[in-house]
Amino acid sequence: MNTNKPIITATLSKNKIDEKEVFSFLVSNGHLDITFTNYGCTIISIFAPDKNGNKKNVVSGFETPEAYLNPHPFFGSVVGRFANRIEFGKFELNGIQYQLPVNKEPNHLHGGINGFNKKVWAVKELISNEEAAGVVFTYTSADKEEGYPGTMEVVVTYLLNRNNELILKYEATCDQPTIVNLTNHSYFNLSGFSDADIYQHQLKVNAGYYTKKNENNVPSGEISTVENTPLDFRESKKVGVNINELINDNGYDHNFVLDNKTGAIALAATVYEPVSGRFLQVLTDQPGIQVYTANWWDDSITGSHGIPYSKHAAIALETQNFPDAPNRPNFPSAVLSPGETYATTTIYRFSVL
Repeated sequence: MNTNKPIITATLSKNKIDEKEVFSFLVSNGHLDITFTNYGCTIISIFAPDKNGNKKNVVSGFETPEAYLNPHPFFGSVVGRFANRIEFGKFELNGIQYQLPVNKEPNHLHGGINGFNKKVWAVKELISNEEAAGVVFTYTSADKEEGYPGTMEVVVTYLLNRNNELILKYEATCDQPTIVNLTNHSYFNLSGFSDADIYQHQLKVNAGYYTKKNENNVPSGEISTVENTPLDFRESKKVGVNINELINDNGYDHNFVLDNKTGAIALAATVYEPVSGRFLQVLTDQPGIQVYTANWWDDSITGSHGIPYSKHAAIALETQNFPDAPNRPNFPSAVLSPGETYATTTIYRFSVL
């Protein structure tokens, strides 16, 4: 166990965004150094040591909050109100049809054109004690924002503790029936992007099933076994072994149905990079996890690592409800009603082997 007390420092950005103050927050426990910003509730960097104690940034991103105003594939941001895809941007709730923006043909993706990743979140509280340090962010999503019904109050808490765990807590309430599905969209390369791809990363996912997709890249409604498919990560294997068999997706972009059905926080996936020894465990109480391997990165973006981000350079592990859940009655419900609180937790636990 790391016995150093976690500390947090805040830096005011040089420029305002949408006339609102933007901050960078550095949280450190002597082992991990993590920076995030209230623009998009974005994780900017995670400096983690290798087995020799050498620290590198293991997530894609940019140096400053202002850089995130440029187009990018949701680097490190909170996405919502509904993470992942909704087919044709349509859903029905209590007999009312809703149309959301179609921002990734033919679907609504990650909350729409101006989702939570493009909002300046309010800073409610800085937390600093003997066990953890972090920030509580809040955002009020207005009724009909991006087409969603109801005014939603959202709270996201990032906490780094002494056990080298980054804890992500999401909460939401709404004054009308609505839908919600929140996640963080960090992309990991545990070599610190020393390797241009993640083919040698060893992935394990605690899931015997996945949501099979239709021609529109959303679930067909069928829950299929991973057995005898490239999606079988029940035992740890290198990401690159079968990645080129997934021709339609250009790699992995699939929702896994996690084995854990208790609603409690449990281990969902692990990633190991053997050269550095860095080991990441992802724990969640959510029913699914989207594994996405940066299939369409094309060297057009150079981030904080100083190199163009290329195809399959990183892996995203998005804990979530199932894609298109509002249109699939057999999926876990994504409905949030007045008087209820949406509450979910994900943990990124770092170590070396």
